[in-house]
Amino acid sequence: MRISMFLCSLALVVAASAASANERRLPEVASAAKVVKEALPPIGWVQFCNDHADQCDVEQLPSRSVSLTSRAWNTLVRINNDVNREIEPISDQDQWGVIEKWSMPTTGKGDCEDYVLEKRKRLIEAGFPRQSLLITVVRDQKGDGHAVLTVKTNRGDFVLDNQERAVRAWEDTGYRFIKRQSEENPNLWVSLGGPEKTTFTASR
Repeated sequence: MRISMFLCSLALVVAASAASANERRLPEVASAAKVVKEALPPIGWVQFCNDHADQCDVEQLPSRSVSLTSRAWNTLVRINNDVNREIEPISDQDQWGVIEKWSMPTTGKGDCEDYVLEKRKRLIEAGFPRQSLLITVVRDQKGDGHAVLTVKTNRGDFVLDNQERAVRAWEDTGYRFIKRQSEENPNLWVSLGGPEKTTFTASR
């Protein structure tokens, strides 16, 4: 029995090490999502800017992609995992008593947009250019609203998601991409080809 438990524990350690090693490897080159036209910003972003003018009153900058070195990739993976682990998922209705509210997760709790805002903040602090970190609205496989962080790199667009441990190429997520921030100005949004609505409510 002890031998079996030891072997089982060893197998788990080996599997975890293998997963960690895979995360540290640079991904295959991905494509870049195609911008179709200008779009209206989600009402949650407008509300967030009203509450946090310092986050939105920023200068327009030229588009810029991250040079995806091994170090940059490891930072993406680490911050994605750290935030996913540290923040407790909760709906805006349960936390704030409203259907939709974008906020920094200072309470240690939040829904998908709050995860995205925290990851964006930490990556900027880690030296990533703001223009490469784009809040993105998608529809998941069930058709529910969801928010992720798109990171534009010289190896394509990659997605940080509170529903997934892995940092994936955008086309590998299975999501329908609706719209995201423009690269030059976070207050301007662009359509990615999905059907657009003027409001957006995340399911989680």
